[in-house]
Formats: sequence, C-alpha cells, structure tokens
Amino acid sequence: MDIKSTPIPIKMALKKLGQDLRNARKRRRIPMQLAAERASISRATLSKIEKGDHGVSLGAYARVIFILGMIERIAELADSTSDLLGLELEAESLPKRIRFSPKDKRNE
Repeated sequence: MDIKSTPIPIKMALKKLGQDLRNARKRRRIPMQLAAERASISRATLSKIEKGDHGVSLGAYARVIFILGMIERIAELADSTSDLLGLELEAESLPKRIRFSPKDKRNE
C-alpha cells in the first residue's frame, strides 16, 4: 500500500500515535538515541514512528511502546470483548428459539 492509497483515518491515527509516543518518551526524559537503542531500532526509525509513518512495522511500534512501559495496551487493541460490532453481529445470528428433537430427549 503506497502513501497515496493509505486511508486518511489510518494516517490520522498513526500521526496521533506517533505524537503520543513522542510525548511519553519526553515525559520520561528518555533521549531519542537511548530510546532507539532500547527498542533495538535506528534513531531514524524512531523518528519515523514519532511522525506516524505507516511504512514502519508494527513490531517496531510495539518495541517503542514496550520500552515506554505501555505494552499492555497493545494486547487490548482488538480485544474481542471490546468488539461491539462483532458482538452485535454475533447476537443477531443467535437462534430465536431452541427446540429439542426426539433424538435429543433420549440423551437426557
């Protein structure tokens, strides 16, 4: 996916994520070089992450989030219990009634 075909909501979300990561790093008083070393990435990659570059791997973003002490948030990103649309669709497909067949009654 090239930059021109990246949907605007993705660009905006990554830009916000990058800004939030930069702010978190600065609040922790961690210099860019040290953060990059701890995350096992280059300073240039960290700079791209902090700008919200969509070409950087999710793994690199995750390493930065980890060194900032926020890794638990990644596990919650697509948590099925927070998937309101998925839960709603699942509920719609539940049967309206459940009937026992004579075969089921024999197994009781």
